[in-house]
Amino acid sequence: MEREVSFCGWKAVKDRSRSLSENQEPKSDRVYTMFHGAHLTNAMAIINNGFVPSTKGMLGPGVYVSRNIDKAKCYPLKTDTKDKVVFKLRVRVGKVKKIDCDNHPLQTSWHSNGYDCAWVPPNSKISTIKSGREEDCVWDPSRITVFDVACCVDDDKRRELRRLIRSKLKNEGCDLCHKDNADEDHDVQLCWECKKQICPFQGKHVCKSRKIKERI
Repeated sequence: MEREVSFCGWKAVKDRSRSLSENQEPKSDRVYTMFHGAHLTNAMAIINNGFVPSTKGMLGPGVYVSRNIDKAKCYPLKTDTKDKVVFKLRVRVGKVKKIDCDNHPLQTSWHSNGYDCAWVPPNSKISTIKSGREEDCVWDPSRITVFDVACCVDDDKRRELRRLIRSKLKNEGCDLCHKDNADEDHDVQLCWECKKQICPFQGKHVCKSRKIKERI
């Protein structure tokens, strides 16, 4: 028996590996979703120019981020909520070092020992983290991409920042898949059926309606 079906390209299944719980240890060379709290006055500069690493901190120099959004909401410290914004980030962690106790031998020297990111698990034996929340420090800001605004009480400002983020991602990434893969290099090709431009990282591709025969 023969029947006609419509060819409709593909639909990708989302990779859940980006969304670790804060208790799970990150694997090296993966990309994970994290958060960073900043002052609204610095928000546009961060989107346009990237993060400026801290020169000091519990884990030494670097950009401090967290998988725990509640931790990110606390920063900057001693700042009114209306003056804060929490960015949603994609972080390419590279080689990760776990720091889970006070006076760890690599607590501030992990990068000089070949690591790209330091990770403090939740409820670690580190006296300076009173909340016990998870924390990360990324040495190279280019490993971090802002791709959304997670929290901002000013609705107009949130919309403005999101428009800027979308524009930035579109300008720097692939026009076909910039929402998810702005920092990935890849070839754009032609679909062999409809001849439209496609890239392998698109979430889905639907060809022009075309009837094909399927023999059963």
